[in-house]
Amino acid sequence: MIDPFGRKVSYLRVSVTDRCDLRCVYCMAEDMTFLPKAEVLSLEELDRLCGAFIKLGVDRIRLTGGEPLVRKNVISLFRSLGARLGAGGLRELTTTTNGTQLVRMAGDLHAAGVRRINVSLDTLDPGAFAAITRWGKLEPTLDGIFAAKAAGLAVKINVVAMKGVNEDQFDRMIAWCGEHGFDLCLIETMPLGEITGDRNDQYLPLSGVRSQLRQNWTLDETDYTTGGPARYYTVRETGRRIGFITPLTHNFCESCNRVRLTCTGTLFMCLGQDDAADLRRPLRDPAMDAEGLEKAILEAISRKPKGHDFVIERGRSQPAVARHMSVTGG
Repeated sequence: MIDPFGRKVSYLRVSVTDRCDLRCVYCMAEDMTFLPKAEVLSLEELDRLCGAFIKLGVDRIRLTGGEPLVRKNVISLFRSLGARLGAGGLRELTTTTNGTQLVRMAGDLHAAGVRRINVSLDTLDPGAFAAITRWGKLEPTLDGIFAAKAAGLAVKINVVAMKGVNEDQFDRMIAWCGEHGFDLCLIETMPLGEITGDRNDQYLPLSGVRSQLRQNWTLDETDYTTGGPARYYTVRETGRRIGFITPLTHNFCESCNRVRLTCTGTLFMCLGQDDAADLRRPLRDPAMDAEGLEKAILEAISRKPKGHDFVIERGRSQPAVARHMSVTGG
């Protein structure tokens, strides 16, 4: 699949649920209204849609949420997609999780074919963790991370950088990841969805963070990539990688290879744009065959925009996009 700007679309991020067992301040409002279950695609329908994308050239799929591992029987979707790993199918099947369910599910994920996961962990301080997640406890996430490591999964820690919240934690996080063999990725907060508070107060440019980190760490440039938007460096003192995802200070749109499918069958061609395609209708249309579904996907790809409209600035209180990150998929 080639978009209007010559970029090959080979990476599909699938939100299997908008629900989560945490309420992180940058992701959700405290009082969320979740989708009625009747609007959510079945796991079998999500599997069929993923199959259509794979046939059209997608070779990397990441299952996300909300929190993907809270969806009942979601491991069956991992297993079905994992069976498509190999020549002519997927090169990689991954997931992003908050870690709370990994103690019970890490082994099943590995058995399904997952070899690498991202875990959201914005701080190692229990009090700050409770404040960021609104009601979460740090210990279950840490237990999940170490269960994933024990199961043979490579772990990357995702940290949303927030001014006045966790900016004093980054040195500690680099050292901790180095100690335990994890890669680390810092992410700028994005203007998605109405939240409690002002994103201008949260926003922390990673250009400044990177300069500050260089006072204590040697960051060597590398061409390493996971197929996503992060720019990676190797931390010479630990031997681990640190990535920076910078949609605002240095956007990565020119190399975007991704589209996002929600649990309702809505395809967003860009995280930072509202244009979308309804794939649930052709998916559920008895008169629509596989070729018709693929045609609907290709039509959507033909509308993929050149870039996003993200901006955070004083005097602009509305988010660039009204939907929450938990709806689109992290």
